[in-house]
Parts: sequence; structure tokens; C-alpha cells
Amino acid sequence: MTLYKLDEFYPNYQEELFDGEDIKGLDVYAGKSDDKIGSIENALVDEQGRLRYFVIDTGFWIFGKKVLLPVGKCHIDAKAKRINAIGISHKKQIEDLPEYHESKIIDRQHEEQVKKAYHPPLMKSLEEPSLTATYSSPPPVEARSHPNYDYQQEPSLYNLDSDNHQTLKLYEERLVTNKKRQQTGEVVLAKHVETETASVSLPLEKDRIIIERSTPKNINAASVRDANFQEGEIVRMKVYEETADVHKEAFVREEVTIKKAVDIDTVKTQETLRREELDIDTKGSLDIDTQNS
Repeated sequence: MTLYKLDEFYPNYQEELFDGEDIKGLDVYAGKSDDKIGSIENALVDEQGRLRYFVIDTGFWIFGKKVLLPVGKCHIDAKAKRINAIGISHKKQIEDLPEYHESKIIDRQHEEQVKKAYHPPLMKSLEEPSLTATYSSPPPVEARSHPNYDYQQEPSLYNLDSDNHQTLKLYEERLVTNKKRQQTGEVVLAKHVETETASVSLPLEKDRIIIERSTPKNINAASVRDANFQEGEIVRMKVYEETADVHKEAFVREEVTIKKAVDIDTVKTQETLRREELDIDTKGSLDIDTQNS
């Protein structure tokens, strides 16, 4: 039979075995007393995934010694978040257990020593000499092997005590709402070009020369005598006119913005929900204390 670490065999052991809770770190107490033995560091399971041992780190109680606690010798108190080691009442009982090392193989001899330490006759006789662990020297692998070992032969050690771990789960149905976003339409904005013929009237100015000729009145002969007749005398006047400069330029005529607004509609629905209630049927005169947690 081969043993594996809990988190190696069950990577999601919290959900698979303990309803989302993590058993690692739970404190372990001697029986139902408040004498703390240590805390759970890990657990070992067999090839079928059945819990067989809890690895207990004794901390300062026995100078950090790690020992194996068979699952049949514990009572898991989920409400108090603690584990009670059944039959453990003295520190010497833990001292007599062989020390557990991850790098050492758990062989048949080691388990026999563990089994003897928890065996009822030895529990009562604490004067017997301490058991010392003897380890073989296999390669450092994670699996612990010892062929043909049947844990079913010791149900009191290797099976969870049904008297202490019976659980009846009551279920109820609840409405679970989820929303799914799906596309119902689409708006597409695009541009196209339209053409039109535009006409424009533009007044243009053009200089026009007007030459006026007239005979002066009251001609003075003296002024005529002073006249200086010469050729080549000219008068210049610049003439201007406007020409049309018509071309096309692009301007922003309009801006279009697209955005979304969310409208909320409330959808009402109803379903018939079922719920299991506990029926207690007793026989005889019994005192029953029902506690809700």
C-alpha cells in the first residue's frame, strides 16, 4: 500500500473533502481537554484516496516533533474548529510515537510502532519503554510504500469513527439569478458624397477712361503769349480691372456624435422552491438538545 500527501492526491482537497474548509492548521487536543497537542500540518491518504493519517506538528509541546495520528483516533469538531485525539491523555504517549519525517519512507515497521502506541493495552501502561523509530534509506520520493498492508484490518485506527462523524445534510432550493448580455442590434454610421452644381454672381470692377475735351472761356491773350510750345508732353493714368478668382475649399458643415444610454427594465419571475426540514422520530424517553450553528 502506498501513502500520498493529501494535497498531492487531492489538489483541491478543501472542496472535495471538507466542504470548502482547510483542515491544515487545525489545533489538536488531548481527548476533550484543553491540553493542546499541536496542529495539523498535512494528511496522508492511501491509493484509493482514503484518509489514513493526520500529520501533527507538536510545536513547542515536544520541541517541534512531528507524529502521525490515525484518523480513527480523532474526532473532528467542525463547529469548534478543533480535533480531539481520542485516547490521548498524557504527553508521554506522544513522546512514544516514532517521529515523522517527510524525507523518510513510512515503512511497515514505522506503522507497526504507531499502531502499538495507540493500542488500548499500551495506552493504559505508560511505564513501558519508549518506542524508537527505525527508518530504511530509500531514495527521496514522495510516495511511502509497504506492500500488502490492509488498513481495513484496523478500522478503529484507520476509519473515521461513524459514531462521532455522522452527518445528515438538509438541502434547500434557492433562486439564483444571473444576467447574460447579448447583442440585439447594431447602428452603423457612414458617409457618402453627393454633388451639386453651384452658381455664384460676382460683380467685378473695371476702370473706364473718360476723356473730356472743352474750349475754355475768356481766353487771355497774355497767357497765350507766355505759352511754351513743346513736343513730347504726356499725361499717364493707370487703368485697373478686377478678375474673378473662383476655387473650392472644404469646411466642416456638421458634427455627428454616437453614444449609448442604458435603460433598466425589471423582469419578475417566480418559481416553486423546495426545502428539506428535519423530522426527529424518537423512541423511549430521551433528552435531545438541538443546537443551531
